[in-house]
Amino acid sequence: MSVTIYHNPRCGKSRETVKLIEAKGITPTIVEYLKTPPSTEELKRILALLGLPAKDLLRKKEAAEAGIDPSLPEDRLIAAMVTNPIVIERPIVLAKGQARLGRPPEKVLEIL
Repeated sequence: MSVTIYHNPRCGKSRETVKLIEAKGITPTIVEYLKTPPSTEELKRILALLGLPAKDLLRKKEAAEAGIDPSLPEDRLIAAMVTNPIVIERPIVLAKGQARLGRPPEKVLEIL
């Protein structure tokens, strides 16, 4: 099974999620999204798989610090998230054509 995690190694929830995946005997593809942010198209795909609008995947504190208004139109908000990936909530796990936000980390078990 192919599993991808958009991961921030400095985030405790993200590290916990990697451990949960590995405990299932799965070696995920780890994308350190701060170093390799998703493209606009990839972020749109992730949002569709999550069934969320961009504003619901926005880290509020980081967005405020970056000057990003959560009420921006969807396309502008996505562009701001791609440009400033620190504002994207994490971790995000993709598996079996589905996606889950690892908040709490156990949520990703639904798609493994």
